[in-house]
This record gives sequence, structure tokens and C-alpha cells, in this order.
Amino acid sequence: MKEKIIETSIELFDQKGFKETSVQEIVEAMGVTKGAFYYYYKSKEELLKDICISYIEDLLQQQQHILQNVEKSCTEKLHEIVYMLIRNIKARRKSARIFFREMRHLHEAHLQEIKAKRRAFRENYQKLIEEGIAKGEFKQTHTPHMVTFGILGITNWSYYWFNPDGEISEEQLAEIYVDLILNGIKNQEKK
Repeated sequence: MKEKIIETSIELFDQKGFKETSVQEIVEAMGVTKGAFYYYYKSKEELLKDICISYIEDLLQQQQHILQNVEKSCTEKLHEIVYMLIRNIKARRKSARIFFREMRHLHEAHLQEIKAKRRAFRENYQKLIEEGIAKGEFKQTHTPHMVTFGILGITNWSYYWFNPDGEISEEQLAEIYVDLILNGIKNQEKK
């Protein structure tokens, strides 16, 4: 039942927004009573927190798996993380939109855990950039935390516009992003 509440809420929050969706609408869509909802959640905000936590924990777990692979270079790990984020758009697009768009509706107490996990994801990315610089894979002239924020900006906003079933595949978009991140858009052949 708890999973059904989450699935239904993700659909409704994505369509209508968190503020515009009532608990009554959630239970009506499920065909249950409010009692069923309040058995699992004290409030709609607690449900939103669970959706956001689930989303960021899944990304952190996937990121950790990639980073722990000692056989891969920093460049390969960077590519895999970018691809993982793009691939998740197809699998968890609605959760991503809710995470980025609706998190602002959470009170500070609920936000703390989410912010800590989001910060851990960013710091893991930054450590990868720093390691790549130390190993000579990435330019030493760039500030690691600014590069990290730039990469996150490029990938995180893709959930708004990228259509995985559109003209380019997830793999192609990841290739475009990684090439842009590593090489920029300037034609190196033309001086």
C-alpha cells in the first residue's frame, strides 16, 4: 500500500504540482480512504520527503558503484556518471522533476537529510574531478568545485527537456555532454 501511495503521488505531483494536489485526490485516485494514507504518512509533506529521499539515495548508490570501480579511469567514471544521470531520466523522470521542482515545499527539518545527501553526491563528483586533475586526466587550470557545479547544471536540467524516445538516445546525449565537458565547443583544428 505504501508503494502504491508513492506511485500515485508521483503521478499527481508531476501533473499538478505538490501544492495543488490534496491528500483527498491521492486517496480517490487509489480508491482508498484517508485512513489508509495516514496509516503510512503523518502528512503530505512527509510523503514528499520520502519521494525525494528515495530519488537521491538511488542516485548516490549508483554513483558509489561507479566510483568504486578501480579498473576505470576518472574520464571513464565521469562518462558513466553522466550516462547514469541521463539514463535515470527515462526510468525516473517524474521523480526527478518532483525532486528538483517540489523540494522547496519542505520545511527545513525535512530538507536537512535531503540536502546532506545532495551535498554528498556533489562532493563525490568533486573528488572525482580532483582525482582526475591530480592524475593529469583533467586540466589543472579549472577550479574543481566550479567544474562540478557546471557538470551538475548540465545534467540536472536535462530532465526538463530531454526525451529519451526522441531524436537522440541516452548514450548519444551522454557522449555529447562528456565531449562538451572535456573538450568544449571550440573547433581545435581551426586556429
